[in-house]
Amino acid sequence: MLKRNFDRSLGFLLHDASRLLRTEYNRRVRDLGLTRSQWHVLAHLHRREGITQTELADILEIEQATLARHLDRLEGSGWLERRPCDIDRRANRLFLTDKPRSSLDQMFTVSAALQNEIMDGLDPAERSRLLDNLLAIKVNLLEITAASANREVPETGEAPRVAAGGG
Repeated sequence: MLKRNFDRSLGFLLHDASRLLRTEYNRRVRDLGLTRSQWHVLAHLHRREGITQTELADILEIEQATLARHLDRLEGSGWLERRPCDIDRRANRLFLTDKPRSSLDQMFTVSAALQNEIMDGLDPAERSRLLDNLLAIKVNLLEITAASANREVPETGEAPRVAAGGG
């Protein structure tokens, strides 16, 4: 078996960097009184205010029941409100209240400062190129995911096959 250099593996590097970034960010925002799960919900809701619970659960990649528990706590604390959806009476749309606005501002300030720190040693052009490259990787992954949604992808690197009953 070939020995792999995981220090130069894109997947391992992205995972490790993401974990370290989350850990340090959590440490810095701990005093705001939010759990990581709660600030994650609020940050995504800030980006797409007015989305439904189902849409937010899909974005966060968590079960709807798990999200409902987070939302119950956040709503009970006055951080957000659920409003009936005009199109589908079974659905709720989610909106931030005024309460989290200053906390979100602090969260984004901490995030910007940490981003600046972790890119120490990279000049502005390198920082921009890094972000552009990560965005290109994200787009590629989204396209791969969409294209392979109804396909089986063998581990051997062979061309994907259409799954039984797939399109």
